[in-house]
Amino acid sequence: MPERCPWALSAPELTPYHDAEWGVPLTDDRLLFEFLLLESAQAGLSWLTILKRREGYRRVFAGFDARAVAAFTEADVARLMADPGIIRNQAKIRSAIGNARAFLAVQEAFGSFAAYIWGFVDGRPVQNAWRAQTELPAVTPLAEKVGKDMKARGFSFFGPTIAYAHMQATGLVNDHIVGCFRHAEVAALAAGVAAKLG
Repeated sequence: MPERCPWALSAPELTPYHDAEWGVPLTDDRLLFEFLLLESAQAGLSWLTILKRREGYRRVFAGFDARAVAAFTEADVARLMADPGIIRNQAKIRSAIGNARAFLAVQEAFGSFAAYIWGFVDGRPVQNAWRAQTELPAVTPLAEKVGKDMKARGFSFFGPTIAYAHMQATGLVNDHIVGCFRHAEVAALAAGVAAKLG
């Protein structure tokens, strides 16, 4: 059995997510928006809580199509508040719609959200070498910078802690512990990021 980051073993849903997705460098705007929406919904909750509702979010948030979500109306807010497949928090639902609009504005300004977010690391994933899960920080100066800039651009429910979780999930940071079989695999994907950003 390969060694994994300890958190991946704490619930059955977390292991496949850890093995296939967490830390993989993403440059596709739709996937980046999916994680942005899900991470902001996580604020104050566990990732497992959100992961269990991921398909519910996909269903009611137009397959994570930022343009479609940005066009949601008050009727959509009411519809979402009545759906048990997601976290029915009105502030977070309104934030998701506002964040979709901010996401589109970033795309307009930078050509893509990927170009914007990867600009914080110059297109090169940060390769950490933590030996124990307890060493992982909850926030870093880089995450504070990202969170501050995103807040200035109109994003909400996306402070430094959520920004760092987003960076970990989407591969801007490789925070697999060094003993985890995914650490080296994810590190090997780093070289392809610049090419994808084109």
